[in-house]
Amino acid sequence: MSTPIPRPGEHLPGTRPTVDPARVREEVDVLLTRVREGARVPDPESTDQSVLLEQAQLLERAHEILVQALSTVDKI
Repeated sequence: MSTPIPRPGEHLPGTRPTVDPARVREEVDVLLTRVREGARVPDPESTDQSVLLEQAQLLERAHEILVQALSTVDKI
């Protein structure tokens, strides 16, 4: 007789975390679309600092979403 091996996180109380790949993809796609739209500055020679800061924030948010999804998958 073999004893089942517990899976990581099974001992934790509450519902088990889940990740919806479609939702993660959709959230990241929305953010990346906004980054691309911000890249279309009318004058390519000008560097508008506010546009660059907004793009950096959007990319940081996309990164956070992906890291959180990976962290959740590690716990499943």
